[in-house]
Amino acid sequence: MAQPESQLPGSSRQQGLIALFALAAIAVHLVLRFGFRTTAHFQGMPVEVVPLLLCLVIGGGPLVLGLLAKLVRREFGSDLLAGISIVTSVLLGEYLAGSLVVLMLSGGEALEAYAVRSASSVLEALAKRMPLRAHRKQGGSLADITLDQVVIGDELVILPHEICPVDGLVLEGRGTMDESFLTGEPYLMSKLPGSEVISGAINGDMALTIRVEKLAEDSRYARIMRVMRGSEQRRPRLRRLGDQLGAIYTPLAVAIAMVAWWASGEPIRFLAVLVIATPCPLLIAIPVAIIGAISLSARRGIVIKDPAVLETIDRCRTAIFDKTGTLTYGRPRLTEVIPRPGLDADEVLAMVASLERYSKHPLASAILEGARAAKLSLREVKQIQERPGEGLLGILDGQSIQITGRKKLVARAPELEHELPPISGGLECMCLIDDRYAATLRFRDEPRAGGASFIQHLGPRHQFDRVMLVTGDRESEARYLAEQVGIDEVLASQSPEQKLEIVRRETERANTVFLGDGINDAPALTAATVGIALGQNSDITAEAAGAVILDSSLQKIDELLHISRRLRRIALQSAIGGMTLSVIGMVFAALGYLPPVAGAIAQEIIDVLAVINALRMAIRPSMLTDYESSPSDPSVGTDLPLSTVPAGSV
Repeated sequence: MAQPESQLPGSSRQQGLIALFALAAIAVHLVLRFGFRTTAHFQGMPVEVVPLLLCLVIGGGPLVLGLLAKLVRREFGSDLLAGISIVTSVLLGEYLAGSLVVLMLSGGEALEAYAVRSASSVLEALAKRMPLRAHRKQGGSLADITLDQVVIGDELVILPHEICPVDGLVLEGRGTMDESFLTGEPYLMSKLPGSEVISGAINGDMALTIRVEKLAEDSRYARIMRVMRGSEQRRPRLRRLGDQLGAIYTPLAVAIAMVAWWASGEPIRFLAVLVIATPCPLLIAIPVAIIGAISLSARRGIVIKDPAVLETIDRCRTAIFDKTGTLTYGRPRLTEVIPRPGLDADEVLAMVASLERYSKHPLASAILEGARAAKLSLREVKQIQERPGEGLLGILDGQSIQITGRKKLVARAPELEHELPPISGGLECMCLIDDRYAATLRFRDEPRAGGASFIQHLGPRHQFDRVMLVTGDRESEARYLAEQVGIDEVLASQSPEQKLEIVRRETERANTVFLGDGINDAPALTAATVGIALGQNSDITAEAAGAVILDSSLQKIDELLHISRRLRRIALQSAIGGMTLSVIGMVFAALGYLPPVAGAIAQEIIDVLAVINALRMAIRPSMLTDYESSPSDPSVGTDLPLSTVPAGSV
C-alpha cells in the first residue's frame, strides 16, 4: 500500500522538519562555541560539535540517501553536488559547513513544495465557495436540503446575495445576478421569469425562485471544477534556473575531482576540489536574488505566488489576454445615443435617465452617469412598472416611456426593424415614446487607458511573438476591443473548457503568459506556463495564478516583466560568476595549490561575493518600466509599503 505523502522520504513535511532541526542545531552550536566558550568534551569530541553531528546524521542522512536515488536515475542537479558536499564535509571534519548545506537543501525543497501545494489549493477554494445546502420549496415553507438531495424539477429559492447552487430557470421574482466570474461578461445580468440561471452566479438584492434543470454534479460550476482538476494534474513543470545550471556544473565538478585524484593518486585532492565546488552560488545566491525580487514586486503591488514565475516569464513568447477586467475596466459605459430623426439625443437621454433611476437594470447606472456627464436635469416619472417581457415602463409629462431590448421590440412589432440602427458590438437598449420607436442607446465595456500602447510594446520590448485575445464575450464586442488595442488574433464566446484547450495547445508550441481575472479563467491560468491574475475579484483566480497584480494596472504587468528580466540577469551574474571562480579554484585545488582548508576559505569568499551581488535585486532601479501608460491610468509609478499588501488578497 502506498504511503501517505507526509511519510514519504522526500515529502515536503519531512524536509521542513529537517530544516528546522538543522537551524536549531546550528544555533546551539554557535551558542556553545561563542556564548559559553566551553572546553567540555563528549565521547572525546568538543561538546559544541555534538549538535552538528546530530544534524548531519539525522538530517543529512535521509537527504544523502534521497540524492543517491537521484544519482541512480541519472538526475544531475545542484542538490546532488550538495549531497556530495555533505559527505565530504563529514570526512573533512567541516561539520558546520555540512550543517549549513543541510539547512539550505532541506529548506529550499520545503519552500518549493509549499509553493506547489499552495497553488494546488485552488480546488479547495473552488469547493468552499459553493453552498453545501439549498432552500427547497415544500408547500408554503422552505426546507434546507443538501445538494445531493436536489433533483431535476425541484423549486429552489435563491436568497439575496447567495450563490446559485445549480443551473435552472427563474419561476418567480425579478432581479439581477453577477455572472462575471463565470462567463466573463462584465455586467450584472437581469433575471425575470423564464431567464436562465447558472450555478456559481451571485444573486442580487431580490430573492428568486428557480426550477432545477440540471443536477449539481452536472451544473456549470461543477464542470469548471472538473476542468480545473484536470488542469491541475497537467500543470506545466517549470525547470528552475538553479537546476539548469546545476545539470552542467555538477558533472563538471565531479569530473575535475575524479581526474585530480586519478592523476595525483592523492584522495585529499578529490576532497579539496569538492570543498571549493560546493554550489553555494546556486543554493544561496539565486534564492537570495529571488527573495529580493519578491520583495521588490510586493512594494510595487505585485504578489508572487510561485517564485518560478520570476525565473520564467521573461522567456515567454505568447501572451494570451482575457478581455473583461484585463484589457477593460469591467464596467459598462454609455457611448452613443442614436435618436429617431426629428428628436434630440439629450432630450431622449434625459427622459430615459428619469425612468432608469427607479430601476435595478444592469445598465441603469451607466445611463444615469451619462446623463450626469451631459448635465441633464431629471424629471418626475409616474406609474413605474416592469412587466416580464416588456421592459421598464413609466409616464413622464403625459407621455408613455418604455425601455426594452431589440429582440423584444422586433418580436412585438416586426415592422419597426427597418427603423432600427444596425447591430454593433456591445450592449444596447431601445427607447419608445408613446409606443413609437424613439432612440437606441449603446454601451461598451470601457478599454483600459494605454491598452494599445501596452500591447504594441510587448513585441519589440519583451520579444513576444504572438498576442491573443481569448474571451467569453461575444464576437462583436471582442473584435471591437481588439481593434482598439491592436490585437489581430481573437477567439470569442469561449467557455472555460475551450479556453483551457486553447492555452494548452499554445503552451505546447511556446511558453505562454495568460492574464485573466475571473473564476472562468482559473483553469487557463493553471495550464499556462505563467498565469497572472489582475485585481482582487476572486480568491480562486489568485490561487490558480503564479502572480497577482493587486491594482489591475497594465503598467504593473510591464514592471513584472522587467523585474523578471533583471532577476535573471543578476541571478546569472551571481551564479555563473561564482561558478566560474569556483572552477578556477577547483583547477588550483586539483593541481595541489589549494588544500581543503584554504579551499573552504576561498569558497566562502566566493559565496560572499555572489550573495552581495544577488542582494542588488531588492534595490529598485532608476527605470523599472519602458511602457508609456496614459496619465489617467491609476496607481502608476508608486511604491507600496509591504504593509499595504492585503494579507487575505491571495
